[in-house]
Amino acid sequence: MKTRLCILTTCAIMIVAGGLVSESVARRTHLTPEQKQHLRQARTIFVNALALTEKGRTDPSRIQALVSQRLQEVGFLVVGDRTQAHDVELKVKCEERKTWIGTTAEGGDAELLDAPSRLWKGPACLLTYVLDGQNLGWYKEIRTSFHDAIQAAQSAGTKDSGTYALAKLHERLKQYDFPVLLAAEWEQPDRLIALLDKPETSKIRKLFILATLSSIEVETALPHLTKLMQDKDLAQEAVEALTGVGEHSIPFLTDLFQSSPQPEIQAAAARALGDVAGSSGNPTAIPPLLAYLKNVLPTFKTSADINFTVLTEVVWSLGKLRDEESIEPVNELNQKVWLINDHSKEMAALREAANWTYKQLDLDGHVS
Repeated sequence: MKTRLCILTTCAIMIVAGGLVSESVARRTHLTPEQKQHLRQARTIFVNALALTEKGRTDPSRIQALVSQRLQEVGFLVVGDRTQAHDVELKVKCEERKTWIGTTAEGGDAELLDAPSRLWKGPACLLTYVLDGQNLGWYKEIRTSFHDAIQAAQSAGTKDSGTYALAKLHERLKQYDFPVLLAAEWEQPDRLIALLDKPETSKIRKLFILATLSSIEVETALPHLTKLMQDKDLAQEAVEALTGVGEHSIPFLTDLFQSSPQPEIQAAAARALGDVAGSSGNPTAIPPLLAYLKNVLPTFKTSADINFTVLTEVVWSLGKLRDEESIEPVNELNQKVWLINDHSKEMAALREAANWTYKQLDLDGHVS
């Protein structure tokens, strides 16, 4: 199952042509509380499309129609005239040869795979949005697989390189999940949850939505994520997405950690407990993790006795939570793992986790 999940996740990343983004970290423009509230309530979008070839402007209606259709599938209302009432303006600029310089050379948005690239001068579409006449610093760029539109068109037996480039960009816009990114950017998780509930939503898209949801703290996602646990292909990603729910997910994660027969799910739940409790300061995640460590310590004498997948994540999480009661069992673990003759990658990872966690727990002893 783990291999299948990895394949699905890899496909999801390739299809969206961008990492599973953390927009709040990448953003350079600070949003005011009023702007955030406006975006949370945004329903109507004015799509402003522009298509450019080396010969100049061309009809953008095909691109505008596609973008509008994809936004409507997520539940947004779309208008194509600036004079019509709208909450946000979405700009889509598609060019045969990119002329826009891009963002900073490094840091922030530049670290994202779908960020505007300074080095790319081939066909590209730039997506950004404007709120009350202000550009808020959200930039996404999609690119073709080829850099030279003229050469690519000739290879395809087409004379008009501009039409060819725009057609390929149109295909990329069909694949790139900008509606999901916008819903997350504007903190509208209900739209993402609605997509998860639709039977026609592909598993690859669900994986992307789950990863996106994990960056939004939204309690309402909890029942929908728990439902997805029934799908073996999505269960691990659903557990990881629960980190975005916050401390409200701790009881469910605890139950999942203690009762799941699948090591991958147990490990994901242990990791999520450490992340959620570590960020929220909620100590209720400590007892089940500590109990697991204390229960397994007397049982293993060789590597065959160790569930590396689960134990390693438990140890990492205990290090994040830094509870004094964990010092003694972690110290015992730290000694035991070095007495076992095992040079595997799994044992190396467990030794690293045990060593780091012990240092985190016994800071006073190390400082002195």
